[in-house]
Amino acid sequence: MSELNWRIAARALILDEATGDVLLVRFEFPTAVVWATPGGGVEPGETPLDCVRRELREELGMVDCEIGRHIWSREHLFPMTTGHDGQRDQIHLVRCARFEPVPEIGWEQLRAEYVHEIKWWSVAEVQAATEVGRELRSRVDRPTLFAPRRLGELLAQLDIEGPPVLPIDTGA
Repeated sequence: MSELNWRIAARALILDEATGDVLLVRFEFPTAVVWATPGGGVEPGETPLDCVRRELREELGMVDCEIGRHIWSREHLFPMTTGHDGQRDQIHLVRCARFEPVPEIGWEQLRAEYVHEIKWWSVAEVQAATEVGRELRSRVDRPTLFAPRRLGELLAQLDIEGPPVLPIDTGA
């Protein structure tokens, strides 16, 4: 069996330091709509932290933010347009004051990368949307998912226990 060709990515779990709300981006793929943490692929010569800084600036217009430690890891196998077999995410915690995202690269480029919306969600909203057996439907009649799938549970755990000492595996 051949080795899988993984894309290495770095993402940010951005939490409003006052309310605990989480900032997510909405990806629209042909088979599903996915709400996920902002971030992207680590470029050659770039560290995961460099990648997070670049992605936050490009996607959200966020600069000079303090990027916390790597708290979650996620591995997801799916065919990618880049030719990769799937993606391995390193997710860093970022706590900041709530802000209105202004993508540096603009909405045309974001849409070319399948990003169609950026939205703050309360933990309760995420939990309600990720209840077992409940499936959201998007405006284009595709399933709407969260990445990671257990996002509501993971956010509640983070709120109660604080950041883990070592990164935890979030599952798909």
